[in-house]
Amino acid sequence: QLVESGGGSVQAGGSLTLSCTPSGFSFDDSGMAWYRQAPGKEREAVAVIDIEGTTVYADSVKGRFTVSKDNAKNILYLQMNNLKPEDTAMYYCAAEPYLRVVGGRHPQASRLRHWGQGTQVTVST
Repeated sequence: QLVESGGGSVQAGGSLTLSCTPSGFSFDDSGMAWYRQAPGKEREAVAVIDIEGTTVYADSVKGRFTVSKDNAKNILYLQMNNLKPEDTAMYYCAAEPYLRVVGGRHPQASRLRHWGQGTQVTVST
């Protein structure tokens, strides 16, 4: 089980930090990712951090978003800076034991077995 928090409404240029807390599986041994889905659009990968700490970001968020894992606290974070209206979406946390980034690419969403319910991020102009 994964539980996301930290979503909300901000103006363009603002910042939010999303958190994801897992239970029922080994956080240390899992790669984790953030996905998002806007109304009428397909789900897209935002950021992934694998079990070795390798990260991959969507081109649209590079330089603005940072994904990190705090293994001591069992929390996954997504720091989002300089938010834009196009970042408006439901953000989901996902995890897969022993996930490794291959070829510098996001994993297929179908590979991740654990998903949260999502947290809404709304960015206004």
